[in-house]
Amino acid sequence: MPKILLIDDDPHIRDIVRFALARDGFAVIEAEDGVRGIAMAQDETPDLILLDITMPELDGTEVCRRLRRDSRVPIIFLSSRDDEIDRILGLELGGDDYVTKPFSPRELVARVKAVLRRIAPEPEPAPEPAPPMATPHRIRHNRLSLDTESVLAFWDDAEVVLTATEFGLLRTLAERPGKVFSRDALMDGAYATERYVADRTVDSHIRRVRAKFLALGGSPIETVHGLGYKLSDCR
Repeated sequence: MPKILLIDDDPHIRDIVRFALARDGFAVIEAEDGVRGIAMAQDETPDLILLDITMPELDGTEVCRRLRRDSRVPIIFLSSRDDEIDRILGLELGGDDYVTKPFSPRELVARVKAVLRRIAPEPEPAPEPAPPMATPHRIRHNRLSLDTESVLAFWDDAEVVLTATEFGLLRTLAERPGKVFSRDALMDGAYATERYVADRTVDSHIRRVRAKFLALGGSPIETVHGLGYKLSDCR
């Protein structure tokens, strides 16, 4: 039973979300503020966090910054502000998705399931022509290596810490080296459910992935101007 940590100062929202998630078989733990939420995230090791942005004392963006120092737990932001700048800011902080209040409980549950599916271990693929793999769950392309079971990325032997969405984007590219992906096709591969994602949001994810690899001298994603993105030669 996946454990979901809900951090929101609104008791009415917590009631709605708890009921919707529990009905679908999730275990829900709650925190009414950011300070308590950080403590519970460390003590309870949830599988996913639903995080309100606007809270007194410690808002959701600061909670996310602190959690991302040593955790890759998936985070879905909840906010009453439907502004694209806020959305991209949330994603660049390390969030995996963004839901605007008021929201449909069924949509929220679908988003939670989609993010959890992206980080779940994948079954071994049927034998077919594909890039060489050192193990059933390891994708290698020159200096880039992805472990799809542990959701870990490496450049040479150095680990690159990615969010679930960032890993999904890179995995989609690495599974089809040489293929040019449009933004829509790239997000279809990274997201387990069909939904609209703004071009700027896709670019924000790509920019974050590039920055993390650049710190190690790596550049795994190549822009094909006017078309989209593809995996680089990773040399």
